[in-house]
Amino acid sequence: QRQMCIRDRYKVREMAGEHVVIMQGTYGSDLTRLVSLNESALYLWRSVEGKEFDTNTVAELLAEEYGIDDHIATTDAQRWIDKLADCGLLDR
Repeated sequence: QRQMCIRDRYKVREMAGEHVVIMQGTYGSDLTRLVSLNESALYLWRSVEGKEFDTNTVAELLAEEYGIDDHIATTDAQRWIDKLADCGLLDR
């Protein structure tokens, strides 16, 4: 599987009791976006931040932390990775 990592420039911040990633828009085109992380997304972010990972790595983290079977963990891991990729938060 292909390795990826969370882009260094993105950090989790706490705002109004929520954990968010602030994505600055480019001047004149995009507005700043906030990506909110729920508890499991925050756990995964903190577990892989600054490291290379793949779907299997994320699935193992989910299975260990939440006691779910491998198939569900792999599906959830891919969904989480796809969402980060859609937001432009990953280097692949």
